Amino acid sequence: MKKFLHAFIMCQSMFCSIPAPQVWDEKAKDKMLLFLPVVGLEIGAIWAVLAWLCRLLDLPALVTGLVLSAYPYIVTGFIHLDGYMDVTDAVKSWRDLERRREILKDSHVGSFAVIGIVLLMLAQFAVFASAPNDANYLILFFIPAVSRCCSALAVTGLNPMSTSQYADQKKPKSHIVALTVMLCIFLAAGFLLCRKYGFVLVGCLAGYGLALRRAYKSLDGMNGDISGYALTIGELCAVAVYVLI
Repeated sequence: MKKFLHAFIMCQSMFCSIPAPQVWDEKAKDKMLLFLPVVGLEIGAIWAVLAWLCRLLDLPALVTGLVLSAYPYIVTGFIHLDGYMDVTDAVKSWRDLERRREILKDSHVGSFAVIGIVLLMLAQFAVFASAPNDANYLILFFIPAVSRCCSALAVTGLNPMSTSQYADQKKPKSHIVALTVMLCIFLAAGFLLCRKYGFVLVGCLAGYGLALRRAYKSLDGMNGDISGYALTIGELCAVAVYVLI
C-alpha cells in the first residue's frame, strides 16, 4: 500500500504543479503511470470550478477564454507543452530518422516549435472565448483524466525509444487492463452526467490517437515528449468539440 501512495505522490510531483510532499521511491517508480489519470481528475476538477466561477462572475468572454485556455498549461508546469514543442520541431523538420531524434532531444527551440505553440495558444483561446453560455462545463472535469489515460496506455503499451526514461521500466499487462478500465469508466461517466457533451471525450480520444500515430510513426518509438505532444493536441480537440457541439 505504501508503494502505491508513494507512486501517486511522485506522479503528482512530476506531472502537476499542485503542491505535494517530496517523496521518491525507486520501488514505486513503475506504478507511477497508474496514477496519471487520478492526477488528471484533480486538474479537471479545478478546471470545471474555474469555468463555473467565470460564469458566476459573468466575466467577459475574452477574459474567460484566457483563464480557461491558460489554466491547463500553468497547472502542469508547462511540461506537456515542452514535449509538444520538441516533437513539433522534430516531426516538421522532415529529416532522416536519426536527425529527427537528435532534434527531439535538442534543448534549443526551433522555428517550427515557435509557430506551433503560437497556433496552439491562439486556437485554445479562440475556442474557449467562443463557448456558449449554456455549455456544460462539467465535462472539463473528465478531459484531463481521459487524455492522461491515453498517455499512460501509450507509454505502457507501445515500444519505447532507447533514450526514453520508460525504456527500462516494468510494464505489466495488468497496468494496461487497469488503465483501460479507468478510461471506460471516465467515458461512461461523461455521457451519463453530461449527455451529448460526452462526445467531447470522444474528440479527445480521436485527437490523441491521430497525433500519437503521426509522432510515433515519424520517430519510430514512444517517449514522454510524444506523450505530451499527443495529450496537448487531444485536449485541444476536446475543447473544440466542447464549443461546437
